[in-house]
Amino acid sequence: MSTQAVKTQASNTPLEPTTLSVQGMTCSSCVNSVEKALNGVDGVSATINFATETAHILAPAEITAKELIKIVEKAGYSAAVLADGQSVTLHSKKSARAFFFAFIFAVPAVAISMVMSWHHHIDMWLEDGLDTLGLPQPLYSATAWLVIALSAPVVLLVAYPIHKAALRNLKHPTMDNLISMGSLAAFGWSIYANSTGAGDVYTEVAAGVIFFVILGRYLETRAKAKASSALSSLLALGSKEVTIVRGGFPLIVPIEQLQIGDEFEVRPGDRIATDGIVVKGESAVDNSMLTGETKPVDVRPGSSVIGAAVNHNGRLIVRATRVGSDTELARITAMVISAQGTKAPIQRLADRISAVFVPIVTVLAIGTFAGWYFTGSTLTKSISIAITVLVIACPCALGLATPVALLVASGRGAVRGIVLREPRVLEVARKVDVVVFDKTGTLTEGVMLVQEATVSTAAGAVLGRSFADIVTAENIVASAQAIESLNNHPVAQSITRYALGQSSTGSSIPNSARASFAVTDFSVTPGSGAAGRVSILSQSPVVLIGSPAAVAHSSTEFHPEIKAAIDRGQAAGLTVAVLAWDGVALAVFALGDQLKSDAAQTVSALRDMGITPWLVTGDSSEVAATVAQTVGIDAAHIISHALPETKLEIVERLKSEGHTVLMIGDGINDAAALTAANLSMAMGTGTDTAINSADITLMNTGLGSVVSALKLSKKTLKIIRQNMGWAFIYNVIGLPIAAAGLLTPLYAAAAMAASSVLVVTNSLRIK
Repeated sequence: MSTQAVKTQASNTPLEPTTLSVQGMTCSSCVNSVEKALNGVDGVSATINFATETAHILAPAEITAKELIKIVEKAGYSAAVLADGQSVTLHSKKSARAFFFAFIFAVPAVAISMVMSWHHHIDMWLEDGLDTLGLPQPLYSATAWLVIALSAPVVLLVAYPIHKAALRNLKHPTMDNLISMGSLAAFGWSIYANSTGAGDVYTEVAAGVIFFVILGRYLETRAKAKASSALSSLLALGSKEVTIVRGGFPLIVPIEQLQIGDEFEVRPGDRIATDGIVVKGESAVDNSMLTGETKPVDVRPGSSVIGAAVNHNGRLIVRATRVGSDTELARITAMVISAQGTKAPIQRLADRISAVFVPIVTVLAIGTFAGWYFTGSTLTKSISIAITVLVIACPCALGLATPVALLVASGRGAVRGIVLREPRVLEVARKVDVVVFDKTGTLTEGVMLVQEATVSTAAGAVLGRSFADIVTAENIVASAQAIESLNNHPVAQSITRYALGQSSTGSSIPNSARASFAVTDFSVTPGSGAAGRVSILSQSPVVLIGSPAAVAHSSTEFHPEIKAAIDRGQAAGLTVAVLAWDGVALAVFALGDQLKSDAAQTVSALRDMGITPWLVTGDSSEVAATVAQTVGIDAAHIISHALPETKLEIVERLKSEGHTVLMIGDGINDAAALTAANLSMAMGTGTDTAINSADITLMNTGLGSVVSALKLSKKTLKIIRQNMGWAFIYNVIGLPIAAAGLLTPLYAAAAMAASSVLVVTNSLRIK
C-alpha cells in the first residue's frame, strides 16, 4: 500500500495504510478472529479479505508493521507485509502436497472399509451364521487395525495444521474446531471399539473427512488463484528494468532508479516503463490491458503514453512524467486492492452469522448425541450422527460468498478498464433509474475540432486580378495554419490540427511549399483573433482570423457563401472563426467538441435498461440542445449554463424525488455532484479530483463502459446472492438431515468440501 498518510473523519490523527498477507485462515470464523484482534487495538481499523488472504489495515504511525504482525500471530496466525506491486501467494503447492498424502493413505483405508462393510451386511442378510461370505472375527479385527494404521498418518500428520489451528482457537472456535473434533472423535472411538469390541469401527470416516477437507481446500485454493488472476496480471505488467537515455547513450537500470524527467527508450514489442510524453519517434501503442480498448493508439512527439502499454512498431523516446506509485497502473491496482479490502454491506450479515456459527453447531452436535443416545440408540450410532453434524457444517461457504465474487469482478473489470472503488456499488447499481451526464469530456471527446470548413474562392474575386493565381483552397488553408500555429488559443490549435490533417491527406499544399508561408507583424487581440502579414508567392496579404463580429469590423461585406456558413455554424451552437485576406472574408471554420462515437448507442442502451438520461452542462443552451438531440436525451431533461453548485442541486433534487442517481463526469466542476450521487462514474481521462470522488473509474475513452460497468455490477451482485443463498440453504437443510441420522460422516465431509468449491467456482462465472 502507499505510505501516504490517510486522515480519519473523526480525528486529525494520521493513519498509515498497511497490507498484510495472512496465513492459516481456513474459514470466515478465522477472519472474525483476526479482525477482532486487530480492531481491538486503539486507533486500528482492519478489514480481512478471506478470498485473497490479506488484511487491509489503517493504523497510527507509531504502530509499526512488526507490531501488527505480532497481533496477528498472537491470534494464532502468521503474517507478512505485502509490499507495493506484490501479489498474494496462495499456497497451492502446500495444499497440493497435503492432498497427495491424504489421497495415498485415505483412499485405501476407505476402500478396505467398504469391503469390510459389504461383507458385514451380506452376513446380516444371510442370517445363517455360516460366515460363508463374511470375515472371521480375528481377521475382521486385524483388517480394522490395518485401516486404523492407514488412517493414522492422515488424521495425525496431514491434519496436524487443522488440529493446531483448532487448539489455538479454543476461545474463538472456527471450522477447524469442528473438523478436528469430528475426525479425532471418529479415530479415537474406532481404536476403543476395535480394542474392546464395543461397536463398529469408523476410522475410515476420520480419514475420509480429512481427505475431503484437504481436497476441498486444494480445489478452493486453485479456484481462488484463478479468481485473482486478473489482478495478478495487472501487477505483473510493471517493468523491472528500463533503458534510460543519458548523453545520447542507452543505459539499462532497475525501474526504481527511473526519475521524473528522465528520457527512456521503448523498442518495438516492449512495454512502456512508466507514464510519460513522447519526445521522439512515432508508433502505435496498445493500452488494452489498462483501458480495455483493443484498438492501438497512434502516438508521436507530444503524445501522452501510459506505463505498461505495449509499443507496436516504432522506436520511441519517452520523457517520464510519473513514476512509482503515482503511475496510472499503480493507481488502478491500488483502487482494485482497496475495493477488495472493503466489505460489501451484504457480507456483514454473513460475518455476523459466522461469528456464532461454530459454537451453535458444537452445541447442536452435543444435543444430537444426547438425543439419540438417551432415546435408546447405541453409543456407536449416537457418536456417528454427532460426528456427521460436526462435519457437514460449513461456514466457509458463507465466508467466501462475497469476497471471491468481488475478487473476480474487480479483477475482471480492471482489465476491461472498469475500476470499482467500493463494493457497495454492486448493490446500488441495480437500483439506478436516472443517469446525469456532464457534456464536455463525457459525452464528447473534450477536444475542440473543426466540424465544418468552408473555403470560398469565389469571394476572392474582390481582391482583384493580382491575387487570382494564389486564391486557392490550398493556399487559404495554408495561410490559416501559418497564423494559427503561432497562437496558443484552443481554437487556433484546433485550426492548426485541421490544416495539418488536410496536408497529410494530400488535399492541401505540400509541407515543402508550406514553409514559404512566412509570417511577419504577427499580433493577437484577446477576444477578437490573430493577424499577421503572410508571404504567399509574390503577394503578402494581411491575414486575419477571428470571430465573425471582429472580422466584419475590418472587412468588406461577407460573400453569401460565407454568410451561410456562419449562420449554419452558429445555429448548431458551434464556435465560428472567419479568415480574411486584406479585409476580404475567404473561409469559415466552425468548431465544436466532437461527440464520442458510442454516445448515442450508450444512451439508447441505458434507456433500454429503464434508466432515464439527463444532460447537465455548463455550455450554452444551443450546444446542449444539439448534443441532447443527437444522443437521444429529451429536451425536458436538459440543464445548460450549469455551475458546479447547479449540478449538485440537480442530483440532490432527483434523489429527494426518490430516484437512484448515477452521475457521470470528468472535471473538477463535477466533483461535488459525483460525491452526492448514489452512484458515480468518472472518466479516466478526467481530473484526479473527479476520479477520487467517483465510485467507479472508466479508464477507456468510450462510453460503452458505462453499460458494461452496470452489467458487471448487477451480474456480480446476482452471483453473490446465489452464493449466499446456496450457503444458507446448504446449512439449513444439511444440518437437520445430519441430525436426523440420514447421512454418514463420509458423505457429510464430501458435501462440506463441495459446498465451498461450488461457491468459488460459481463466482468464476463472472469472468
